[in-house]
Amino acid sequence: MRRSSKKSSSSAAAATAGDVQVNEKQNRKRKGVSTNLTSRKAQCGPTRGVSKEIERIDQLFYTYADSSSGMIDPEGIETLCSHLEVPHTDIRILMLAWKMGCEKQGYFTLDEWRSGLKALRADSISKLKKAFPELVTRPSNFQDFYPYAFRYCLTEDKKKCIEIPVACELLNLVLSLQFRPQVDKLVNYLKHQSEYKVINMDQWMGFLRFCNEINFPSLDNYDSDLAWPLILDNFVEWLRENKSFQHWGL
Repeated sequence: MRRSSKKSSSSAAAATAGDVQVNEKQNRKRKGVSTNLTSRKAQCGPTRGVSKEIERIDQLFYTYADSSSGMIDPEGIETLCSHLEVPHTDIRILMLAWKMGCEKQGYFTLDEWRSGLKALRADSISKLKKAFPELVTRPSNFQDFYPYAFRYCLTEDKKKCIEIPVACELLNLVLSLQFRPQVDKLVNYLKHQSEYKVINMDQWMGFLRFCNEINFPSLDNYDSDLAWPLILDNFVEWLRENKSFQHWGL
């Protein structure tokens, strides 16, 4: 009888220990599931937020997009500009196109729109308006924006030059805020000279280099031997020879 009692108490203890182990395993599983769920929620949260942002950006795009082409065309851009309360010739619209990486003048694709508005953290017209001052007042990427402005005006495939009237308008748009005296003189020269009908990228980049490096209006550090584009040599010669140079009244 005593042996039997020992066996039964021993079995009961083993059973209790087994139950404890099972409960511990179940608790671990529950904790694991709970942790995994928490982790998944944490991962899903930002993703859902991003997807909602993209959804709002897309909805805004289709407000202006042409249903047949699936792009925002010149008419849609005009409507967009009216809602942004800026003229379509404003430098901020050109900077917006640059931010989007737009390849074709006057047209925004959905992918370009998404890229630009995500970079600007704008999913509504009001947020886009607030982002505009940042575009204009941050010149850190101007060296990238300036050549883009030229390429954006190449309206035909394989075209490498822009016409003089277009170049004059573009100079006024992208450089006049920083270099008004130089731009005024350069535009005046381009309009009155007859040797050049178009401007290429090398000449375009030379204009920016001239504004950044040359003392103006003295021109005392301009050296034609330093591989400037010929058009700038001619421009400097024209300035120096002009009798009204000191009065800037041409």
